[in-house]
Amino acid sequence: MKTEKATFAGGCFWCMVKPFDSLDGIEAVVSGYTGGDKPNPTYEEVCSNLTGHVEAVEITFQPDIYPYEKLLEVFWTQIDPTDPGGQFFDRGSSYATAIFYHSEEQRQAAEKSKQELENSGKFNKPIATSIREAKPFYPAEDYHQDYYKKNPAHYNRYATGSGRAAFIQRNWGAEQ
Repeated sequence: MKTEKATFAGGCFWCMVKPFDSLDGIEAVVSGYTGGDKPNPTYEEVCSNLTGHVEAVEITFQPDIYPYEKLLEVFWTQIDPTDPGGQFFDRGSSYATAIFYHSEEQRQAAEKSKQELENSGKFNKPIATSIREAKPFYPAEDYHQDYYKKNPAHYNRYATGSGRAAFIQRNWGAEQ
């Protein structure tokens, strides 16, 4: 089966794995860093907001089973797309939202989905999520991978305490 990559930054990468992890046609969801120029950054370096990297997830998917456009729909429902300063409790450029495209087709689909969200009137502020060409992706340290599975109690407290779960419920009517 043909596979492609999709890369999304949605604030804390712990919270961006679970929504994609169990979808049909998803082969892998990896937490990591992208968008900057420093090779192999560490979590501490990225959180310093000095590397240009953001926390992101890289998804390996089968487009014939789960098309990129459907991944975009899931992505939008996991974030506050109007917040340019981070996501929920997590502030700073390393927590900014972005769609990193891997092909011209992905760029066009991302631009179209962003414009549709903007035109929907769902939010009364502009959509702040950037659409950028994919750069090298660096997997995060092992303890960050599949965090929601390894540390479910802490993950659930974080998703609730950060305000993400309530935002998703209020704006998208979905459980996180």
